[in-house]
Amino acid sequence: MVIETDLELDDGRTLHVYDTGAGAAGRLTVFWHHGTPNIGAPPAPLFPAAARLGVRWVSHDRPGYGGSTPLPGRDVASAAADVSRVADALGIGRFAVMGHSGGGPHALACGTLLADRVVGVVAIAGPAPFHAEGLDWYEGMGAASAASLRAAAGGRAEKERHEASARFDPEMFTPADHDALAGAWSWLNDVVGPAVEAGPAALIDDDLAYVAPWGFDPARMSVPALFLHGARDRIVPSAHGAWLASRCGPAELRLSPEDGHISILNSAEAALEWLATRDAAS
Repeated sequence: MVIETDLELDDGRTLHVYDTGAGAAGRLTVFWHHGTPNIGAPPAPLFPAAARLGVRWVSHDRPGYGGSTPLPGRDVASAAADVSRVADALGIGRFAVMGHSGGGPHALACGTLLADRVVGVVAIAGPAPFHAEGLDWYEGMGAASAASLRAAAGGRAEKERHEASARFDPEMFTPADHDALAGAWSWLNDVVGPAVEAGPAALIDDDLAYVAPWGFDPARMSVPALFLHGARDRIVPSAHGAWLASRCGPAELRLSPEDGHISILNSAEAALEWLATRDAAS
């Protein structure tokens, strides 16, 4: 069961929080960071594995999504402060973080800025910083993804114009992605639908944050990290994951040759097991 609450912050904002419950003492808490555009509900396809491993899921709608108040001009780093507030409110001391797609950079923010609390980081198909040295950021992106992010790089007005006429392009997904979306990861429809029904404002804020300075340097992260990426990813090319893994503290890259942006989530159960191992070692 997922418990949903609204956390009122000192700055007047509200964060809509999801929690699968404290359960037994010593249980590992994993903060889930959702992609773009999603609401923040934790990943139901991973609930059976979480139950087996004794994992408690906690997450929240990023500002502007779902029940969370917008935060104008937010950067990626701001996620760490919000996670810290949620953890404090729930009485959680140490925890792990996992993020998919746009959630990846937000998970890295926690690993870098909350190193005294984070036991491990999993970033799945997440982008590297926009000005990553030695990385051709757009190389390998499908046309729709590249156009969307190029618009964001042009500023808010250009991004808003792009979103006003943007249409879903099924070619952004590989055949393996479509298979995953027709199977267990059809769950993504449950978190994308409410996010897009509310309009593009939160999506625009996300994309602007990805192509702006993040507010932290992931190369300074010292927390153990695992990067999962599909070699056929057309939304965030696998070179992004390789770049991050080569620069972030103690890091491992698991590159899946046949996977795309969604089907790589089939490897998330093994990543959850990896986090449980990190927790036991900490």
